[in-house]
Amino acid sequence: MKTGTKIITLDNGYHLWTNTQGTGDIHLLALHGGPGGEHEYWEDAAKQLKKQGLDVQVTMYDQLGSWYSDSPDFGDPKNRKDILNYDYFLNEVDEVREKLGLDNFYLIGQSWGGLLVQEYAAKFGQHLKGAIISSMVDRIDDYTKHLEEVREKALTPEQVAYMKDCEAKGDYDNDKYQSYVDILNKGYIDRKQPSKLSHLIDVTNTDIYGAFQGDNEFVVTGKLAEWNFTDQLKNIKVPTLVTFGEHETMPIETGKRMAEMIPNAKFVSTPEGGHHHMIDNPDVYYDHLATFIREVENKTFNK
Repeated sequence: MKTGTKIITLDNGYHLWTNTQGTGDIHLLALHGGPGGEHEYWEDAAKQLKKQGLDVQVTMYDQLGSWYSDSPDFGDPKNRKDILNYDYFLNEVDEVREKLGLDNFYLIGQSWGGLLVQEYAAKFGQHLKGAIISSMVDRIDDYTKHLEEVREKALTPEQVAYMKDCEAKGDYDNDKYQSYVDILNKGYIDRKQPSKLSHLIDVTNTDIYGAFQGDNEFVVTGKLAEWNFTDQLKNIKVPTLVTFGEHETMPIETGKRMAEMIPNAKFVSTPEGGHHHMIDNPDVYYDHLATFIREVENKTFNK
C-alpha cells in the first residue's frame, strides 16, 4: 500500500483522513481513543517498530467527527441517532478496512479504540491476524471503581470532595475543578511531561466525547457507563495482546483477567507508563508489540 495520506469516501458520503507509514508486508491498522480523539500517538508507530527490527506498514485514521476527517452536525438529532452509537463506529472500522484493501492484518486500538478492537475481533475476526487491546477494559464498572481509587491516592480528601460536589452540580468548567483534573492527567494519562500530545487548542470533538464518556477521563456520564463486553470475550479467537500502562486509569488486574478470558491472549504492562504509555515509554511499549507480532508471524504465539 502507498505511504502518505489518502482521503477515503464512506458510503454515507462523509470523508475520512487516513495515513500510512512504513514498509513491509505486515499491515497494522491503528484506532485512536476518545471517542472524538485523534490519530497522533500512532504517527511514529512504524518508526518505533522499525527500531525493534520489524518492518510494518501502519495505517491510522481519524474517525468520523475527529480532527482531520469530516465532522457531521451533531446538533441534528438524526446525526446523533445514526452516528453516536457503537454499531456505527464498529462498522466504520470494517468499511475503512475494505476501502483500503486490508485483509489478514493486525488491529490495534487505544482506550475507546480498544473497545472497538474487542468488538471487531469478536464480529469480524476472519479478517484479522491478531488484535491488540491497548488500555481498555471489558466492562466500565472496573474502570469507574479504579478511578475512585486513583483520585483518593492522588488528591487530598478535600480535593476529592470538591470534585464530587462539582460533578453532582454539573459544574465542570471552573478553574479549580480543572486544576485537579490536570493533576490526575499528569499522574495517570500523560506521565511524560510536557506531553507530546498537547495542542494550542483542544482538538477533541466534545459532542462525541460527551455522548460516550462525559466531561473528562475521570468521570463517566455518557453511554460508556453501561458498556460491558465480558461475556463476549470468548468470541475473540485471534491471537490477542492486552497491554496497559503501569500507572494509568485502567486497572491492571482487569487487563490480566481479560487475557485469561480471551482464548489466546497475553497481558503485558509498560513500566512508568500512563494511559498513553506508547508515548510515556515507547521503547518498552513497542518491544511488547513487536514481540507479539513476530510471534504471531512465526506461529510461536501461545497463551
